[in-house]
Amino acid sequence: MTRRVIDLSLPIDDNMPSHKFFQRPVHIPHIRHEDSVDLGLGVPDDPMSMATSYIGTLDHIGTHVDSFFHVKPDGMKIGEMPLEMFFGKAVCFDLTHIPDLGMIEVEDLERAEAASGVRVDGHIVLLNTGLHKRHYPRPEVVTSNPGISTAATHWLADRGSKVHGVEGPSTDAPNHNYFYNHRVCRDRGITHYEWLVNLEELVGKGEFMFYGVPLALANGTGGPTRAFAILEE
Repeated sequence: MTRRVIDLSLPIDDNMPSHKFFQRPVHIPHIRHEDSVDLGLGVPDDPMSMATSYIGTLDHIGTHVDSFFHVKPDGMKIGEMPLEMFFGKAVCFDLTHIPDLGMIEVEDLERAEAASGVRVDGHIVLLNTGLHKRHYPRPEVVTSNPGISTAATHWLADRGSKVHGVEGPSTDAPNHNYFYNHRVCRDRGITHYEWLVNLEELVGKGEFMFYGVPLALANGTGGPTRAFAILEE
């Protein structure tokens, strides 16, 4: 048996697409190697140069996980949430039949669960819709994502799934203001990852381990995350 690591994170890049409510991030050079020569770093026979960059971003850009505080005024901020929430056994559902701006319903989850061969019981559930591959990096990626219905979100919570994850900027479609998924997450004490990538590599792989620990932002409404999965093959 071999172990394979699947990177599920979208690299943060300057001016990358973001949710319609949010500014795009800034990620630019700060000090370049050629600029640092005048700093006189190192020693004469072994001079040193260095490079740094500046990043200015909201905490809901690229691959991230929502804090409870994001939609609940008395909820925990990302730096307060238990680390145990952010890794564990997981399964990825094939939902590529869901169209842009479509709705993921209970029957879609039930069919995908049966096809996966894994019964959801406390699993982190990742939902592969193909959105990212269809659209990124075109701006349509932030105006086309499907949503998860109220009933489907309750279905996940009822099976002990404390966290689920999607491609694209939101678990709710951008063509309405109902926020079905976010409302249930708020009321049931669960949360979700947004803008995961490479989920197609996990379809049909059964159960695997998922890791997605966010930055420990003391007052974070969300947490930029380096997410990955480990497959035993």
